[in-house]
Amino acid sequence: MSSIAAVSDIQLEKKSSLWLDAWCRLKKNKMAMVSSFLVVAFFLLAIAVPILSPFPIDEVHYDSIGMAPNTLHWFGTDILGRDMLARTFYGLRISLAVGLTATLVSFAIGVVYGAVAGFYGGKVDALMMRFVDVVYGLPYMFFVIIVMSVFGNNILILFMAIGAVSWLTMARIVRGQVLSISQKEFVEAARSCGVRNRTIIFRHLIPNALGPIIVYTTLMVPRTILVEAFLSFLGLGIQPPQASLGSLASDGASAMDLYPWLILFPGVVLAILLFALNYFGDGLRDALDPRMKK
Repeated sequence: MSSIAAVSDIQLEKKSSLWLDAWCRLKKNKMAMVSSFLVVAFFLLAIAVPILSPFPIDEVHYDSIGMAPNTLHWFGTDILGRDMLARTFYGLRISLAVGLTATLVSFAIGVVYGAVAGFYGGKVDALMMRFVDVVYGLPYMFFVIIVMSVFGNNILILFMAIGAVSWLTMARIVRGQVLSISQKEFVEAARSCGVRNRTIIFRHLIPNALGPIIVYTTLMVPRTILVEAFLSFLGLGIQPPQASLGSLASDGASAMDLYPWLILFPGVVLAILLFALNYFGDGLRDALDPRMKK
């Protein structure tokens, strides 16, 4: 057991050094840092603006219908006189909630599935990955649309539907990492000392594969937000009285000839958010790559 403890201490020291080096490399990437600040700012605005706004999100004002952006309504008002600033950042809150929740569902399924397949290998790995290949062959978007049509346009169903079909790539990434890590000395030492397989998977293998897992997770968040926006644009996502950036853009598209700001502001916020999340994910990927020397 002392040999396992010594090997584990060496692994922890190397891991802490890796994360420290990654943080130093990330700080040198100015665009990635700017993107991270933008993401944090969007989170704070999504929480604060709908609460602090003097205009209720769903309150109809017939005397303010279709007002262009002005000093009172910075983003203008919609065809029911509702303040677009409050509705845009409320929609941002819903979009972020969908993206994060669906990503967490995908994370939980994909990490465990891929780690089990990579650890046991052989016939277990072959059977589990063939199932992944079969599911990969199914039309992803059509499956989500069918689930939403059958079970209804409920926000919880939307969370589960997107997350339950977006774990496949995560499982493959984790499996590849576990296949390489499972041959390391500390894993062999744990096996020889009778450590349970479940403990090896969750205490040794998954923590040592966190780098690629975290990177792919950050890149999955904008993808799920974009999927939700597309579904809401089609009318299959978030339903009134709730609103997301996708549903706001859909509503604005039907009236963009007369009220172009209805699609402009939600579209710009969505574009900046996706850009920031993707750029931060790319910067994190470069920072966690030990071959990067910048």
